[in-house]
Amino acid sequence: MPRASHHQLRSAFRALLASDRCYHTASVFDPMSARIAADLDFEVGILGGSVASLQVLGAPDFALITLSEFVEQAARIGRVARLPVIADADHGYGNALNVMRTVVELERAGVAALTIEDTLLPAQFGRKSTDLISVEEGVGKIRAALEARIDPELAIIARTHAGVVDSAEAIRRAQAYQAAGADGICLVGVKDFAHLEQIADGLEVPLMLVTYGNPQLRDNARLARLGVRIVVNGHGAYFAAIKATYDCLREQRGIEPGDLSATELTHKYTLPEDYIRWAEQFMDVKE
Repeated sequence: MPRASHHQLRSAFRALLASDRCYHTASVFDPMSARIAADLDFEVGILGGSVASLQVLGAPDFALITLSEFVEQAARIGRVARLPVIADADHGYGNALNVMRTVVELERAGVAALTIEDTLLPAQFGRKSTDLISVEEGVGKIRAALEARIDPELAIIARTHAGVVDSAEAIRRAQAYQAAGADGICLVGVKDFAHLEQIADGLEVPLMLVTYGNPQLRDNARLARLGVRIVVNGHGAYFAAIKATYDCLREQRGIEPGDLSATELTHKYTLPEDYIRWAEQFMDVKE
């Protein structure tokens, strides 16, 4: 894709949402990966919150990265991006007023779209790490995000976790966020097509689906018919980079190639057991 302004990239993303096709995201995490994705003709990229946490902090995805740190990484990508990039803005880094600040900063960084989720983040004392905020608070965040944006082409996508509530609640949340004016609905935790059909029925805005490679949701034509326009399969490119770095450094030290997978390496070097223990010890967080 030739060089384009941020506004033009946002318009290109809007065209994807308005199409009748289903597009798969490239996981981009720095300027080089963004350039590679564009050169390989990916239509859209995504900067994941979990990937940003790994790239910036070397920490697991426990909402530890700050807005400023995330925006700095998004801006590095935005300076060179030749494809639209979606920013996974987690919970908007706080309440509805914080969401407004998040939108302002990410818009200036050059992203084409951002997702705001209704997960209760960061984890609260004595609560489950997958608890959701109330629908009313979620609606307030979406309305605040819409109020804060300057470029009307910037897409505000409401994200909800359909895997931790029953179908009726997932439907209620998706429809409420649509009514609040969200440009799209992002669904996480959808089990299969029957589950997706239940939630999609009655929705008119485009859908974004985070599948993490779920084999039950691999029919692109069927996804497109149900209104799914964007699919996130995960962030394999980043994890492949971790594996390649590990193997290259072992070779430089004269050590035989390792047999740890990218997932095992990520687990080893982000120390998740420490964070889980601290969360249980200091916050009584329930898994």
